[in-house]
Amino acid sequence: MTPPVEKVSQSALDGSRTRVVLLLEVEDGAEQRLLEAYDQMCHRVAAVPGHISDQLCQSIENPSQWLITSEWESALTFLAWVDSPAHLEMVEPLHGCVRDTRSLRFGVLRETRVRGGARTGDLQTTPRIGDGVVRHAITFTVKPGSEAKVAEILAGYTSPQARVDDTTSLRRTSLFMHGNRVVRAVEVRGELVKALRHVAVQPEVRAVEEAINPYLEVDRDLSDPHSAREFFARAALPAVHHVAARRDPGGPLRRHALFYPAKDGCGQALARLLARQDESASDDPASPVAGSTVFLREDLVVRLVDLRVPLEEAPLAAVAAAGPHKAGMFSRLLDESVNLTDEQGIKRFLADHDMRMVTDRRAPEDEAAGHRQPGPPH
Repeated sequence: MTPPVEKVSQSALDGSRTRVVLLLEVEDGAEQRLLEAYDQMCHRVAAVPGHISDQLCQSIENPSQWLITSEWESALTFLAWVDSPAHLEMVEPLHGCVRDTRSLRFGVLRETRVRGGARTGDLQTTPRIGDGVVRHAITFTVKPGSEAKVAEILAGYTSPQARVDDTTSLRRTSLFMHGNRVVRAVEVRGELVKALRHVAVQPEVRAVEEAINPYLEVDRDLSDPHSAREFFARAALPAVHHVAARRDPGGPLRRHALFYPAKDGCGQALARLLARQDESASDDPASPVAGSTVFLREDLVVRLVDLRVPLEEAPLAAVAAAGPHKAGMFSRLLDESVNLTDEQGIKRFLADHDMRMVTDRRAPEDEAAGHRQPGPPH
């Protein structure tokens, strides 16, 4: 029996087949409209690269409950489509038929096949041991020259209530800036969508979102459902890999976010390289890397890393590319000229790509656990 992968609790980088389940609560009397919308959509979805199959199902107990299941060659092919403008336009007719949706994504571990049937794509080889935390990020840009004002607004709001219900709570929100780009990473215990909906209606959060609206490079109106869907699809920065060392951190951890602009078409390769490096670091008892999460959207890669020592004291090989071969690969994937084969080049890279922490807010129970990170006040 293959043992579980204990240190990697999340990964969309292994190339295994993915099953997506979309749960729908249909408006009363809209069942026929939903069926017609699906019939129009399914032929277009079938042409999307990486799509294998899908089904539309209706509950045999409650006619208002429907689900759409789809199968994809890999998680990355699905993620590339689900956050695209083409997806938004394709599924828009569905939104007029439903009152609520919930999307679940799974890697396929085992399957029972019809005798003689061909298998398409790879299966996830081993189960992963989770920590009960879901990770996600959004990213957007603000108008050049407004960075200081936006940072002031984003750092100054009152934290919303962390507890959503008995099963879901907001665990941590870390917000960084690099130039005029904002990255907000969240950790949720329980259901991500439920937590995000809870946060979105909190008065203090609504006020800060309104305050930064004039400074955004792309306009949005979060009070309009269509505009809100467009914004969150455009801003989504999914977590594609998370690894954590299964040992006591030995004290407070320092959280950093490193920004990596990849060459055209090289985002996935760069994310895989970073993921493999952090997996190796988590095996090393002497490594300062306690955990990392890699976020990927097209050719934009962000690596959130928790260190046991300050960044300037960490061995350079642990936080940059380890060894000349990996350094060369890393350099070829970046959309800029860098030299990671000598110490000064690595230091310059880290100085240029270590994102500025604006705020790092943790739920009270996590603060009480004694692992608070040094950083800006909450």
